[in-house]
Amino acid sequence: MRGTDMQAAVTDMLAGLIQDGIAESGDYIDADTGLLMCGKCRSKKQTVVKLMGRTMKPSCLCRCKSEELEKEKQKRKDKELMEGISRLKSAGLQDRTFYGYTFANCDETHLCARYAHRYVGHFAEFQKNGQGLLFWGDVGTGKTFLAGCIANALMEKNIPVLMTSFPKLLNALGGLYSGEKNEYLKNLNHYQLLIIDDLGVERDTPYVLETVYLVIDERYKSGKPFIITTNLSLEKLQNPADLEHGRIYDRIMERCVPVAFSGKNYRTDKGSKNMENATGILRDEPT
Repeated sequence: MRGTDMQAAVTDMLAGLIQDGIAESGDYIDADTGLLMCGKCRSKKQTVVKLMGRTMKPSCLCRCKSEELEKEKQKRKDKELMEGISRLKSAGLQDRTFYGYTFANCDETHLCARYAHRYVGHFAEFQKNGQGLLFWGDVGTGKTFLAGCIANALMEKNIPVLMTSFPKLLNALGGLYSGEKNEYLKNLNHYQLLIIDDLGVERDTPYVLETVYLVIDERYKSGKPFIITTNLSLEKLQNPADLEHGRIYDRIMERCVPVAFSGKNYRTDKGSKNMENATGILRDEPT
């Protein structure tokens, strides 16, 4: 075949590929292989396949088209992730103000903020041991805020968290029968972390104390971590006035590392090994 005839055949072939939607303007036929090449990235848009004695040239993705599709795939994944996080926050943050409680909005030089940050960073270790935190201190010292920072940071990692309060839990459980209460409490264990705000603000009645105990005991038995915030003093928590308070505080002190909002981090004798490990991680000390 003469050069002009070959050139015409290549031109006709390229025109046919463009008409079929395989080729785009700027694409060309490689002179050596006879394969369609991308005019942008100069990589193959066709490959060679031999099947039953026949040689075929099916289309394939060039490099720039592959990169484009990968970017679109990543955009879809990012969108799905953000939608998932939005659903987690909608289900897990029971107060709209909690949405603004993020590490981006806090003074991260504060010692308690560093503890909170480390809890998030080492959550898998704490989760394995069912280890939580007890934020205690006076009103207005930032306990709820930092608990919210932890909740939001974990949900940004697609980890289900429920942040609620004892008054809200008591209100939800108040109208339920015994079987319904048990089901409600078990459902709380679907969350990998349970954060309960404001221990001690509820009324001190036998019914309330029993209900608070049921909430804490169910989480304790699940082996999953929980975080408690309270205005009660550590002394009161460690030396309860009676058995009813004692069995609540006992489970909290066994599973939660007390963090004082004066900047101190305390240890207790209960669950000593896990507590020492957890405290060491929070303080970035070898255990």
